Amino acid sequence: MNNTIRTVAEYMAHDLITVKPDDDIHAAAKVLLDRHISGAPVVNQNGQLAGILSIKDCFKIIYSASYHQDWGGCVADYMTRNLQTVDAATDILTVGELFLHSPYRRFPVMSNGRLVGQISRHDVLRALESLW
Repeated sequence: MNNTIRTVAEYMAHDLITVKPDDDIHAAAKVLLDRHISGAPVVNQNGQLAGILSIKDCFKIIYSASYHQDWGGCVADYMTRNLQTVDAATDILTVGELFLHSPYRRFPVMSNGRLVGQISRHDVLRALESLW
């Protein structure tokens, strides 16, 4: 057993695919589908985290199109704004505990107020497996 507790920074994804709040929602959904990812941080023109767009959020498009013939909009109309983030220096066990009590599949990772990565349930499971 390795007793060294690792941090989020060691397991997070660094090269993120991001979208902008004013991007067309259909184009952003296509990015998620084409890149086989379940969500992407939404970053404004100043590089600040504005939200997350997930596949679940994109289901709202299907609903609107199917029932209301509302075919468009921008990412800001559909993204999740109320975010839980974690700091890059947070230990991996703490993040594991957050995932146990959260519906989210990923958390944006921040350092000094800036988005530096994303950590997923898969990343934390991989980290915990390496501890044992």
